[in-house]
Amino acid sequence: MATSSITKNFGVSGQRQVEKFANAIEESYQESRHRAPTPDLRITHLHSSEEIKKFMAKRKKTNA
Repeated sequence: MATSSITKNFGVSGQRQVEKFANAIEESYQESRHRAPTPDLRITHLHSSEEIKKFMAKRKKTNA
């Protein structure tokens, strides 16, 4: 959970609730360390109508 998503103030009281909150933050951090990075985007620049036709033909073949 990104800290920018927290938009309200809230209170945590009591030993048990404080421990649960701290554990949740720690678990979230540990999960983020092991998350696989998002794959690089593959960008194709098309410069002519012929290139567009070829690209679209490949697309139709892979989706079939």
